[in-house]
Amino acid sequence: MRILNETQFKEISDYIRRNFGINLKSSDRHIFANKFDKFLNIIKANSFEEGYHRILNDRTGECVRIFLDIITINHTFFMREPEHFYYFRDEVLPYLKSTIKDNDLRIWCAACSSGEEAYTIAMILDEFFMRDDSLWERQVLATDISCKVLNKAVRGVYSAKEIQDVMINWKINYFKKIDSNNFEVRKEIKDNIIYRRFNLMEEVFPFKKKFHVIFCRNVMMYFDKYTKKRLIKKFYDNTEKGGYLFIGHSEGIDIEDIGYKYVMPAVYRK
Repeated sequence: MRILNETQFKEISDYIRRNFGINLKSSDRHIFANKFDKFLNIIKANSFEEGYHRILNDRTGECVRIFLDIITINHTFFMREPEHFYYFRDEVLPYLKSTIKDNDLRIWCAACSSGEEAYTIAMILDEFFMRDDSLWERQVLATDISCKVLNKAVRGVYSAKEIQDVMINWKINYFKKIDSNNFEVRKEIKDNIIYRRFNLMEEVFPFKKKFHVIFCRNVMMYFDKYTKKRLIKKFYDNTEKGGYLFIGHSEGIDIEDIGYKYVMPAVYRK
């Protein structure tokens, strides 16, 4: 394994923070060195300098894509932090159903990883709107910066272990068995999700309409305070009045700096 010295680590971590918001600490250096070594082997680079130069001068985006797929952490599972989903189902959706005039419900699952969170949202929506299905536009926008996890999300194929904690009625209604160990999300649920690659560090979010609900959970824990504050401000600007922001339980925000009001742990409202 190639060892990154302090200067090299600072150089690459500054690049990562500027472009992707991830704030690497000095204690992360040895773990990150393993990932960077894997990246160098994949692109067949012989040194830190060569690999970093290829990242900086990547005109096709392929080198940066490989780099991001290796360094990003994508731990997720169905119904993660379930109290959020119960509140979304029991409180948020009834309120939005009674107040949205044009039946156009807009939900953004930011940093969706390999799709479990987005599919959880879509299955809850399907159950909630079952009788009014044809009356509502309710596609979920799901984004992530990693192409690797987005590809898995689009496929919607999960192992028996990955869906072991999914409710039995969901397994029956929303998954089809491929073989003894793999299950695929059914097309009617897949069709309710639009997957896109998106960097949350973009200066301007390109959305034409604001969202009624934004889920961005367990991502901002990797950002510094300044980056997190800027991102939440952009979320706020892209949230409809009365809309909700769900974040991870370990990601407290200073509500004095933003317009959101505290609702319950890790849930805020505009």
